[in-house]
Amino acid sequence: MPIQLQLQQVSLSASLGSQDLLQDISFDVARGDRIAIVGPSGAGKTSLLRLLNRLSEPNAGVIQFENQDYRQIPVLQLRQEIVLVPQESKLLGMTVQDAIAYPLVLRKLPKQQIQQRVSHWIETLHVPVEWLDRNELQLSVGQRQLVAIARALVTQPKILLLDEPTSALDAGRTSHLVEVLTDLATTHQTTILMVNHQLEIAELFCTRVLHFQLGRLIQDEPASSINWHKLRESLIQAEAAVVAEWG
Repeated sequence: MPIQLQLQQVSLSASLGSQDLLQDISFDVARGDRIAIVGPSGAGKTSLLRLLNRLSEPNAGVIQFENQDYRQIPVLQLRQEIVLVPQESKLLGMTVQDAIAYPLVLRKLPKQQIQQRVSHWIETLHVPVEWLDRNELQLSVGQRQLVAIARALVTQPKILLLDEPTSALDAGRTSHLVEVLTDLATTHQTTILMVNHQLEIAELFCTRVLHFQLGRLIQDEPASSINWHKLRESLIQAEAAVVAEWG
């Protein structure tokens, strides 16, 4: 499978002279990869997603997207192809239906095409019809998460970045979302990088695991090679150390 995304010795700092959020990170991503990004709080997981979406800029190293330095690609164009869904998403004061359609309206797609895509993802993600006229104040955190994912998927991104997408979803919606995302990667070769602290979800979903600790990539392995019990114990210990450090 051709390399789609490549990071070479990439570092990221919060500000000039501060401690690195990411330190000398190197890995390749192939089209259709389903990658779980795991690690304790402060490990650099969300920082990595922000970096790939160019909400942050690297201090060192090279990031290539489809054999091109990603800093040479206009930011708006890059964000149409590498789409980030943050853990806390906003609907910008819109109704659910308008929020899902909004990225396509910005691209000035024909109304019929917009409606077709919106209808497809509303149906595929099982977004209830009664949500469509609600605004974000009338939705729970989990409902907003699902709507934000639908809004991202209507754009047909090449790479989808998800930050804790199942953290507020119930078990049924989580299971269905994992099925949809797995099919998307398998059938359409959409690449998905998902930060998720729920290892049982990561185990169901991913083909590969990136394990971060203190801003460093300490493990990069196929999911089939992962000792999930050992990984869970490692994360529990690392999280306890973080809590102890911060008191």
